[in-house]
Amino acid sequence: MKEKKYFGTDGIRGKVGVPPITADFMLKLGWAAGRVFANEGHGFVLVGKDTRISGYMFESALEAGLTAAGVDTRLLGPMPTPGIAYLTRTLRAQAGIVISASHNPYYDNGIKFFSVQGTKLPDEIEKKIEGYIDSPMTTVESSELGKAKRVDDAAGRYIEFCKGTIPTSMDFNGMRIVVDCANGATYHIAPHVFSEVGAEVFSIGVEPDGLNINEECGATKPDKLVAAVQAYRADLGIALDGDGDRLIMVDHKGEIVDGDELIYIIAKSRLKSGHLTGPVIGTLMTNLGMEHALKDLSVPLFRANVGDRYVLEMMTNKQGILGGENSGHIICLDRTTTGDGIVAALQVLAEIHVTGKSLHELKSGMQKYPQVLINVKTAQKINPDTHEGLQKSIKDAEKKLGDTGRVLLRSSGTEPLIRVMVEGSNETLVNELAQYLADQVRNAIGA
Repeated sequence: MKEKKYFGTDGIRGKVGVPPITADFMLKLGWAAGRVFANEGHGFVLVGKDTRISGYMFESALEAGLTAAGVDTRLLGPMPTPGIAYLTRTLRAQAGIVISASHNPYYDNGIKFFSVQGTKLPDEIEKKIEGYIDSPMTTVESSELGKAKRVDDAAGRYIEFCKGTIPTSMDFNGMRIVVDCANGATYHIAPHVFSEVGAEVFSIGVEPDGLNINEECGATKPDKLVAAVQAYRADLGIALDGDGDRLIMVDHKGEIVDGDELIYIIAKSRLKSGHLTGPVIGTLMTNLGMEHALKDLSVPLFRANVGDRYVLEMMTNKQGILGGENSGHIICLDRTTTGDGIVAALQVLAEIHVTGKSLHELKSGMQKYPQVLINVKTAQKINPDTHEGLQKSIKDAEKKLGDTGRVLLRSSGTEPLIRVMVEGSNETLVNELAQYLADQVRNAIGA
């Protein structure tokens, strides 16, 4: 099968101003996508974005391209990625376009698409779009040009949807929550959701200025949330990332609760209520402790490649309803079609409400193995799977760990990085081996 030229594992992403993340490319991409969607049928395309400053430029360029192809556009403004997936589905749009680089800094941006079902576009559609990108751009007759308008009630629709993923009888009155919106796309949504279900909400990361998205805040940098939970004497904290598809939580003791632990809590809740069907799907990065904890519940865990796209594919193939990554992408297919930080957080709050236990108590059923992750920046492309020297180093490390741990080296799908992960029961050994392997990667790049 022919490799895709522009689309990666999670759409198209990179540094603003560096091809393909440029205004002229986005104009062409909008036109190319419009041509494909026009051939597939009639309808409009939704366009939403996060809060980074370049979103305005790319929104305008995509709108112009879609218009030139004769496709109508509905502009959502700042909206979480899962919110765009939901609205694409419920408004019966032909497709949804997200302008976001998720957890990356403000100077990056990207584009991803949702189908009318609220899922990622099939590979064959992405390839058709790429085919048009590399052909000359034309404009339809003036009478056939697309029209663009704004959707005014997008945020309100999505807020109601999120609240509807837990029973209406649940009231979190008396619960104190800190919500960190990462100065991103959930800033005007998440605080309303949690306060409208009865919680007392303290908000941080809700003052986006176009440049501060994900900056020392949110799901990738939860230190501010830890401090705020302790300062407000809150029951827990909720950290979302810039586009709202990741969730990390903090318990009342200030301890971080990652995606693996949250998936375990939701799995146990679904199992107890009789609603867990199929296996739980994790990734190659999923902690061994989660695998063992689920095994104790007689729940199988299957590991997909890293990336929510691959998790979702395996969930569909294995007919599972729950899956995700330790980074906080959590997919509850019995509630929605994609990873959703707000929806996942509500499922955890529901379990706290039902059991009367704290978040700290709920996570204690799973004991995490020490896991060290080191990101090694690479200027050049290197594949650890085929590099002879790195393969030898991996085998040496695995021999030292024996049956009590795992080693994983992989290239990031979204950034110029090699990710080195070592996990095992002996924390000192895990740290030593992670540093050793990171050094081996640096040597290989230098060579």
